[in-house]
Amino acid sequence: MKPSLGSSEYETFLRTFCKTLAVFKSLQMPNPAKILLQFHSWFFSKEIPNVLPAYETHAWILYFNILCEHVVHIMILSGLRCVSVCPPLGMESHRIENDQLLTSSVYQHRYGSHRARLNIQASGDEDDMNGGAWCANPEEKINWIELDARTLTEFTGVITQGRDDPIESDYVSSYYVAFSNDSREWTVLHDGYAEWLFFGNSDKNTPVLSQFMEPVVARYIRILPQTWNGTMCMRMEVLGCPVPDHLSQYQSQNEVMHRDDLDYTHHNYLDMEKLMKSISDECPNISRFYSLGKSFKGLEIYAMEISDNPGMHETGEPEFRYTAGYHGNEALGRELLLMLMQYLCKEYKDGNPRVRHLVDETRIHLVPSVNPDGHMKAFEKGSELGSWTLGHWTEDGHDIFQNFPDLNNILWDAEDKGMVPKLISNHHVPIPEGILSSNGSVAVETLALMSWMESHPFVLGANLQGGERLVTYPFDMRRLTKESEEEGYGEGEAEEEIRMIEDQSLFRWLAISYASTHHTMTQTHQGGCHTDDPTGGMGIVNRAKWKPIPGSMNDFSYLHTNCFELSIFLGCDKFPHQSELIREWEHNREALLTFMAQVHRGIKGVVRDKEGNPISNATVSVEGINHDIRTGESGDYWRLLNPGEYRVTARAEGYSPFTRLCVVGFDPGATYCSFDLNKSNWDRIKQIMALHGNRPIRLLSSGNRGSGHRYTYSRNQIPNSKFSNQFPNSNGGDMSKARLRQLRIMRIRRLRQQRLLARNTTTPPPTTTTTITTTVPPTTESTTPWYGSWPLGEIFEENTTSPEETELTDSLDYNYNYTTDDY
Repeated sequence: MKPSLGSSEYETFLRTFCKTLAVFKSLQMPNPAKILLQFHSWFFSKEIPNVLPAYETHAWILYFNILCEHVVHIMILSGLRCVSVCPPLGMESHRIENDQLLTSSVYQHRYGSHRARLNIQASGDEDDMNGGAWCANPEEKINWIELDARTLTEFTGVITQGRDDPIESDYVSSYYVAFSNDSREWTVLHDGYAEWLFFGNSDKNTPVLSQFMEPVVARYIRILPQTWNGTMCMRMEVLGCPVPDHLSQYQSQNEVMHRDDLDYTHHNYLDMEKLMKSISDECPNISRFYSLGKSFKGLEIYAMEISDNPGMHETGEPEFRYTAGYHGNEALGRELLLMLMQYLCKEYKDGNPRVRHLVDETRIHLVPSVNPDGHMKAFEKGSELGSWTLGHWTEDGHDIFQNFPDLNNILWDAEDKGMVPKLISNHHVPIPEGILSSNGSVAVETLALMSWMESHPFVLGANLQGGERLVTYPFDMRRLTKESEEEGYGEGEAEEEIRMIEDQSLFRWLAISYASTHHTMTQTHQGGCHTDDPTGGMGIVNRAKWKPIPGSMNDFSYLHTNCFELSIFLGCDKFPHQSELIREWEHNREALLTFMAQVHRGIKGVVRDKEGNPISNATVSVEGINHDIRTGESGDYWRLLNPGEYRVTARAEGYSPFTRLCVVGFDPGATYCSFDLNKSNWDRIKQIMALHGNRPIRLLSSGNRGSGHRYTYSRNQIPNSKFSNQFPNSNGGDMSKARLRQLRIMRIRRLRQQRLLARNTTTPPPTTTTTITTTVPPTTESTTPWYGSWPLGEIFEENTTSPEETELTDSLDYNYNYTTDDY
């Protein structure tokens, strides 16, 4: 017989049900079928099967939640309620500061109370202060860790985790929980019969949630470990809701009020698909919903294009991209891009001038989930119960972000041999043959990204990740310079130098543009998420100096395409609680918009021929920066640059190069700098030179002066010919050593001939000898280098009739064939 509403028996039943529900969730019991049958038959009148299917643990927890929803309706009528689960207070996200934590003892400072944060990662250096958990002194008998919430808080549960260590397996298996309002008198949580002993972890990595039967209002909470495996070490998170207090200044300062009408919830794959379709339907004139390809399990990798003319590239309009979800458990970037789609759509419709200008002048691409397979795994566990690595990799075990071809070593090896840029270009480095073969070394998600990157003329992009709060710029791969590799460095010697990217100053500006406009990224007074702050308070760092990795998307994008790519690490918590999404959107909204606007920085233009036809694949180079870019199919280009004056040269096969001065100012917007190239006869010249063994064509002079055949070239022709690297010119170029040696020998021979001729044609009196001697130039007796003071006009002053011409003898042999073996 069902107990009557409001009776003590019914109240006992409801309390027992909620307590059992909390215990089931904390213990994650695999098959509580008998208890479910008992509760179900007692509470519901309808018949149910005698056997329930043995699903996984998360299926049972879902069933408990469904039951609780039915019970809550009855409880509201009777004045009772099930215990609600409050969000985390912020141990993992670092909203709980270090001085809010206190412990009974510490094994070493490396394992202090500041290392008790959920999912905190230990460093590989045993000598630093960054251990993988809080560890108590093994000689102490009573151990505890205490958290000061700084205000009255309704505590509803605790999440515990073991120590992060590659070898040891240390974790707490059971513990008590106590509360206090003054940190002196403590009350241990009671279950009605005895002090409630909570069951903790059975391994060191998996977080375990323990919910309280009823909320406890207090300011302080203590965890008192009772049993543990190995050393007494633990990481934790505390769930709680601050008690409303309108007089509390602390609470009002930390309250976040949202201003944008957006969907601040976590989305699974189907929810994400529905949301993106609804945005496309709401703003069809500025959006396009499309797919990059499919994941390993066949899920679509969806993207959203936002532009005034979606689906087409407009000449002169740069293309920008945001990507997220390379690691499936890094859900914050995914949700921020979904919110950014909603924001751009709504604000464009409302006439926001900033958003309208951004959308009208930029083709924006947003990819919220590059690894949908991994996100499904992480989403099933939820925001707090997934481990640090759950869903990180693809279904077939790839880390997408560092799964790209290694082009760094190809370029650096060529630079060390002097092959750049004669034999190998400093940009658009080709992918080695065979690396993209179907042997499983490159993930299908990576192949989809590479195809997408090559099919769009992206100028700027960023990938959103998690687990830290900073911005990194390339190079991501670390390698010493050639000088450092050859010399080596020992203890006490100068610091070794690593290879830096050519556009380092620009990348630093791009990184700062995001970090400085983010609300908290530069507030690093408490250090980094897992170690000391690696950015020096700037919020930015070179990845090669921080955590170098090979084959990253950032390096591949810079070396293989025109796009400059950075990594934005959004926060310490990879998968924040849903209640944190409003706060995170407010922290990142301005930074997201500001970084997108940087795509209009530098110079832009179109490369055409004299008839006005666009020239695709033309090279645009900037003097002093050894990294070029190429024009698109419409002949348009964009070159990101910091303010300044630049000599820019456009080159294309079959056309004469053209150089012009381009000035980049501090005002918003790129400087227009186009090029009109003249066609050249270089193709025909190369054919003629090939017939002559790739040797220069000698033009016969009108006269025949001297003993041998000589060929005359006007001096103004030399700089544009292959001889320009053989003679000093007005810009201070150097002659080759072999040519200088031959010129010196020729001069000495002429002097000897003059002396011999003088002796044979004159008498031997001393006066005659003196006269002849004074006519000899004293260059051989000079203390300065013999070639240092010779201008071009003096090299052949005895054989030159005009200062505008230079004569070359036929006896010189020039080799104009460049082969790989020469380098």
